[in-house]
Amino acid sequence: MPSTGYIFLAVGVALAITFLLRALPFILKNAIKDSPLLLALNSWMPLGIMVILVVYCLSMIDPADSRLAGAQVIATLVTVAVHLWKHNLFLSVLAGTGTCVALANGLLPALL
Repeated sequence: MPSTGYIFLAVGVALAITFLLRALPFILKNAIKDSPLLLALNSWMPLGIMVILVVYCLSMIDPADSRLAGAQVIATLVTVAVHLWKHNLFLSVLAGTGTCVALANGLLPALL
């Protein structure tokens, strides 16, 4: 069993590293705020993150489970349709999630 001093030292080091890593972006903010790389990342990252999430979600569809796979495909189509209609990310994700949950749990059995 480690000594009490060793445990306090380990926790203190962990706290200091965590605090530094959390504070570093705010400390460096002024130094990199006009960076062309940062401006490019700000414009491309939302699209990149959404593409990664869509590819991940669609790759997780199991064709062997036709009920759940159908619910996921229909929910994806609903999400895209609502987003193209309203251009509101929150509303489209909410509609797609609600559709998937309702279909997967048999709340709307007539569609599948």
